[in-house]
Amino acid sequence: MNVSEHETIARRTNPVAGHGMITTPHYLASQSGLAILRRGGTAVDAAIAAGAVLSVVYPQMCGLGGDAFWLVHDTARGESRALNASGRAARAVNREKFAALGGIPTRGWLSAITVPGMVSGWGEAYAYSRDVLGTRLSWADLLEDAIAYAEEGVPLASSLAQWLREDTRTDAGESRNLQRFAGFRRVFCTAEGDICAIGRNLRQPELATTLRRLAGEGWRAFYEGDIAARIAADMRTGGGLLTEEDFAAHHADWQEPLRVNYRGFSVLNCPPNSQGLASLALLGILSQIDVRALGEGTADYYHVIIEATKLAFADRDRYLGDPEFTDIPLAELLSPNHAAAQAARIDMRRAAAAVTPLDPHGDTIWLGVVDAQGTAVSMIQSVYHDFGSGIVAGDTGVLLQNRGCFFSLDPGSPNCLAPGKRPFHTLNPPMLLDGDAPRLIYGTMGGEGQPQTQAALVTRIMDFGMMPQEAVCAPRWLYGRSWGEAVNNIRLESRIEASVVEELRRRGHDVAVTTAFNDVMGHAGAIWRHPETTFLWGAADPRGDGIAAGW
Repeated sequence: MNVSEHETIARRTNPVAGHGMITTPHYLASQSGLAILRRGGTAVDAAIAAGAVLSVVYPQMCGLGGDAFWLVHDTARGESRALNASGRAARAVNREKFAALGGIPTRGWLSAITVPGMVSGWGEAYAYSRDVLGTRLSWADLLEDAIAYAEEGVPLASSLAQWLREDTRTDAGESRNLQRFAGFRRVFCTAEGDICAIGRNLRQPELATTLRRLAGEGWRAFYEGDIAARIAADMRTGGGLLTEEDFAAHHADWQEPLRVNYRGFSVLNCPPNSQGLASLALLGILSQIDVRALGEGTADYYHVIIEATKLAFADRDRYLGDPEFTDIPLAELLSPNHAAAQAARIDMRRAAAAVTPLDPHGDTIWLGVVDAQGTAVSMIQSVYHDFGSGIVAGDTGVLLQNRGCFFSLDPGSPNCLAPGKRPFHTLNPPMLLDGDAPRLIYGTMGGEGQPQTQAALVTRIMDFGMMPQEAVCAPRWLYGRSWGEAVNNIRLESRIEASVVEELRRRGHDVAVTTAFNDVMGHAGAIWRHPETTFLWGAADPRGDGIAAGW
């Protein structure tokens, strides 16, 4: 048998370590997180440091103006916690007024209608590291690299350069041409107009000043005082709705993770308003099916996961919203009986009819860390669409998210816009435990693709015995709507065998073949702990700019 392309790549990059491991979608962030681990920091410390660097070097995906969700597992205490650091809608939002406008804008000040929650997540996570895990590092220690990269600059990696090219196009409508916003133009565009070159040094001195203030004054300075006031002032100049009062009222929340059983392992994810519900429901359905008997990479394998995804998404779209505003029957939706009933609905001979077209979703980063004490972190942070709202607020350097444009204006929707409400969030960081020990820390960016890629990683590693890097490199697919398209389809990477593609078409799937390693599939990563040696095996995605690094 010839060695496949993804196996070849996996053999070249398959790091193994005994003391700690981190994987992120940018090499500088992974290096910063590893440096924190080597200094004796906890997995939580390393995740904050890496997340802060990513907010500087990957602004198209995440930043201080975005949201985050965390899973933290403390092996020593047998404790798992979820942290919801997503923001709530401004008090001034009005559904009827947005309906009169024709909808919530996807860019600009009126798209930035939810408070950025990510910094509060860093703060709450650091308090846990300090008070429970006993870190020896200070809060300021964790922001050092991010400040330096913002002040001194960082060479553009391929993903950032690609998205700058895409989002400064003048021929692609209101969702692009972001240089029309003065703050974006000042930060990301040069006087010569050379904004897209890989290797160009990107300096963000205003962001460095904001980060330095957070390092010196603490994370609450983002929500109370001058930083919040300057962001709110910029909102007023552009007709936005966020106020100082909205920022001051914000808080992140520790929660109990959701769980399902998969082949005797416990899989964790974040509760609503996160779509962790959908990711776990998908695995619950697959747990009722002998996936190994289907064969990895066969038409049956792709077909069954795609069909299970449709069922999990239908439940998600019917119920998911802010649980403070809507009742969600979580126990029923994640029960084995419901999973079995859903699995029984899958017709292996024919694809189910297309569901209501899914909205396109945005860009994100996922990172994972495991430290020498066995503490594990799965964390995801995002500004929603690439570069979020496109608004860099005043002189803060903070690029604001546009997550609020995903609210529905349908009063019958569980995700209907309301003041103080959190929107349905695609962000969901998973983790798989073997008893009280973390076995697989994994995740991805990619909106609708997150549950699907998570299922690919779990099945390929846990059912088919792939090592993490091979599973991450293996051909992927995406079911869902992409930018500008009115119908759902299945995108398959071209490395999937032609006979498999044709068989899926014969079963009724609307299939489009993409490039071999396509960015639309997301940037995934994983850390797998060997059950006998306890060594850590890491993986990063060749579709992104990241590395997995350990010591």
